[in-house]
Amino acid sequence: MPKRVLTYGTFDYLHIGHVNILRRAKALGDYLVVGLSTDEFNWLKHKQSHSSFEERKAILESIRYVDLVIPEATWEQKADDIKKHSIDIFVMGDDWEGKFDSLREYCEVAYLPRTQNISTSIIKAGLANHI
Repeated sequence: MPKRVLTYGTFDYLHIGHVNILRRAKALGDYLVVGLSTDEFNWLKHKQSHSSFEERKAILESIRYVDLVIPEATWEQKADDIKKHSIDIFVMGDDWEGKFDSLREYCEVAYLPRTQNISTSIIKAGLANHI
């Protein structure tokens, strides 16, 4: 039976760290579902994306590791998404270590190491310094 993997993120200013986590998440299974934060959810999290949800979704859908992109509208939807999409492994970066352990009730939970020296925050800070 194919293994289904789920991860979440905003995926703004797509960079090698994003590609690495998507590649490594897909390597854990056969089918990768990505929960993409909606513009409204980002606003609630006090995050501002350069690209709209639809633009970020189109970019993610073009990446060969990604099989399905779903909207992430709330923190609480993860358990429902796991059940709805028959997820076997929930994956996040290790900066979230321990935060989603409650989901072990529904599936395996894995925290993958982040790519060093790159993040959307670093990119935004670098862009701000060049303006």
